[in-house]
Amino acid sequence: MRVRVHSACPPPALAPHWRGASPGVTCCRGLSQQPPWRVLFFGSDDFAVESLKLLHASRGESAVVDLLEVVTLSSSVPVRKYAEEHKLRVHDWPDVDFSGQFDVGVVVSFGCLLQERVINKLPYGILNVHPSLLPRWRGPAPVFHTVLHGDKFTGVTIMQIRPKRFDVGPILSQEFYPVPEKITAVELGASLAIVGAQLLVDTLRNLPERIANRREQAKEGATFAPKISSSLSWLIWEEQTCEEIGRLFRAIGSRTPLRTIWMGRAIKLLDFVGECQPFLGSHSAAVPGSVLYQKESNTLLVRCEDGWVGFKTVKLKKRLSAADFYNGYLHQSFLNKSPSQKSCQFQSYRQRAQHFPKGQNTKPLLLNTGVH
Repeated sequence: MRVRVHSACPPPALAPHWRGASPGVTCCRGLSQQPPWRVLFFGSDDFAVESLKLLHASRGESAVVDLLEVVTLSSSVPVRKYAEEHKLRVHDWPDVDFSGQFDVGVVVSFGCLLQERVINKLPYGILNVHPSLLPRWRGPAPVFHTVLHGDKFTGVTIMQIRPKRFDVGPILSQEFYPVPEKITAVELGASLAIVGAQLLVDTLRNLPERIANRREQAKEGATFAPKISSSLSWLIWEEQTCEEIGRLFRAIGSRTPLRTIWMGRAIKLLDFVGECQPFLGSHSAAVPGSVLYQKESNTLLVRCEDGWVGFKTVKLKKRLSAADFYNGYLHQSFLNKSPSQKSCQFQSYRQRAQHFPKGQNTKPLLLNTGVH
């Protein structure tokens, strides 16, 4: 179930530039304005394309949008491709032509801090579609951190941006969204992109009212969602649980494979299958990092802090199935061990720091296990 929340507080003053009044809603400066709006859209990625698509579709009879132009950062981003395919005028940042006298700006996954002079050129300011329930997960990677930290619910916030800092502006609208179990960051991002596009158009449909009733973000509960670092992909078998490794894989696995150390070499762990149980004998005394091959399911099982997790594929120089890795590496290593050694072992990154170039950051980021 999704729940929409609107804000309530005293009306603000509008920005100093205005294109002239038309009959309708009266704003704080005594001027009138109502949809359709002249919109300048700032965006880059696939998440932003969903909002651009719906804005583009919201023109015509009973329209929310009158004029729609686009600002992008490079020639290769999805937003530019969509704009060019649909004959929308494109501006290359930062060379933006404001002669079109836009009413409002919309920023979705743009990645650049907009200067105050740009914000002030738009009478209703610039709105931002942010995929979290601000002030939770301010920053560039809110969806990844939502999955990584096991949040049970998230949502989308429509806010007005302010200069000099990201994600601190007043909230115009929010919509709650429960996080499905086992969802990946890619899947969650795709769902929130649709929710965000719909909430954006709903906000624009009632923009003067939403601005008049905006509310400042609470000081309590603010968290930061930094960019995903490749150092996060190094596993620490002694400290991470089955659940934490699963969340980590669902959060970053689509862009950065999970990694560990095998015989002094970095190895990528692919095709995660979740928590597993060994079939043969009792391995409750196995140390974290211990690795077994389960022939019946063609899976590599690795002992972590509180159990075993499975992977179907690994990558050394090339991709190898669990069976290929067992036959080519694990089986021979097992034969060379003494009878007292019951399994082979992956090693955590921090234990093998000496195998990496001097000066390289070998401190992995640890998971915050708190659930919100």
